Amino acid sequence: MDAELPGENDPRGSATIVGAARSLGPLIRSHADEAEAARRLPMPVVDALRAAGLMRMCVPAMYGGPEVDPLTMVEAIAAVAEADGAAGWCSMIASTTSSMALFLDPVAAIEVFGDAATISGGAFAPSGTGRTVEGGYEISGRWAWGSGTQHCDWITCGTLTDDGGFRLFFVPAAEVTILDTWYSSGLRGTGSNDFSVDAVVVPAERSVQPLLGRVQVDTALGHFPNFCLLASGVAAATLGIARRAIDELVALADAGKRSVYSSKSLAQTTMAQVEIARAEALLGSARAFLLHELGVAWDQAVAGTRVPVEQRARIRLACTHAARSAAGAVDLAYEAGGGSSVYSSSPLQRCFRDVHTATQHLMVSTRNYETVGKLLFGVDADTSML
Repeated sequence: MDAELPGENDPRGSATIVGAARSLGPLIRSHADEAEAARRLPMPVVDALRAAGLMRMCVPAMYGGPEVDPLTMVEAIAAVAEADGAAGWCSMIASTTSSMALFLDPVAAIEVFGDAATISGGAFAPSGTGRTVEGGYEISGRWAWGSGTQHCDWITCGTLTDDGGFRLFFVPAAEVTILDTWYSSGLRGTGSNDFSVDAVVVPAERSVQPLLGRVQVDTALGHFPNFCLLASGVAAATLGIARRAIDELVALADAGKRSVYSSKSLAQTTMAQVEIARAEALLGSARAFLLHELGVAWDQAVAGTRVPVEQRARIRLACTHAARSAAGAVDLAYEAGGGSSVYSSSPLQRCFRDVHTATQHLMVSTRNYETVGKLLFGVDADTSML
């Protein structure tokens, strides 16, 4: 049974967003093959996610956004990813990018996020260079992992500037070139192509300094650590994919799947029974750990208390554990599915490819264990990305 969501009595409609995410499942599933083939989300899916607010969940209420709490965001992303990992991933990227509205100059925030139809995305990594010019900065560069940029209105570009700074610039999509590079094993429908800009001038106000920037909106979400928000979104996508894999194994059994050279159905096979139980335990425990740690931090943020390094580390540990556990659960379901799992018509093989692509994201990398381990031992560690 799902844990009660803190947003269920939220007047901003957090529970409605989770419900919308679940209700869109059939539509998203019906377009999943098309997304896989086209290597981008079909517009009916984009439009449905946009209309439900699932592409801007972290836009502050003062700018007309949903401003959902992190636990609600996790539940909503997981629900979308359960229908299709690529759609869940794009919802995650767009929504976590929209959290930058908390740091933008208010005038620029309204320019970028004031329209409820706006979708943002891009890349955080400082792969661009910028020089100070009249009116702001002239930036150029090429970025990888531009998930969903084909359907974005504004694209973020992480840039090192000539004044020694690191800024995340918001660039209109019309000034960005999308490069056809996304030929991947998994999450094919995310359209995570490289993109580039060439000598584009961006006002300083339309940028944020992620590591130094000051929150412009005094709200609980603004007090919540942003890297934890991003990491929990990535973890949520993997949890949704794992949920789908387990459910697909049950569906395979219900369809009468039998093992070769056996009179027993899949559901009657001891190994399959063991594997599905192990997968369910992996998924359920990982989800509970993540929601618990997010809940502790959210209570601190609501109280206006800075979330301490120790709690941020526990969230990042829970996110990494969730992603790794989700991958483990998918592996178990994939193995139990036997030869049926390898066919392109099987959702199990897509879940397998998608979850193992998702675990490559830096926010849930196994190197996070090292950072948390250092803190647990009282050894100095770089906590700037926590």
